[in-house]
Amino acid sequence: MIGNPSKREGLHPVVIALAIAIVGVLGMLIVDHGPWSRPHVQTADMASNGTTHDAARSAGAAVAPTAPKTALEPEPPGPKPVQPANPVPN
Repeated sequence: MIGNPSKREGLHPVVIALAIAIVGVLGMLIVDHGPWSRPHVQTADMASNGTTHDAARSAGAAVAPTAPKTALEPEPPGPKPVQPANPVPN
């Protein structure tokens, strides 16, 4: 045999992992920044629903505001929280 087998085996997986990493990064760059990934601009005439309200109305949903909370809320049941034994100084 030529050379020390332990040194020869240690470099082979590193080279394979590095090659896979380079191919993966190049693949992501090509997919993310290719000419097919440009945003498509739509004019106001082409867009069917401009807002969420328009989309909900076109689907047949009714959009209603939520009921306001009362100004005075009741005390929650159970014991009140206590102050910590060692308060943090400001």
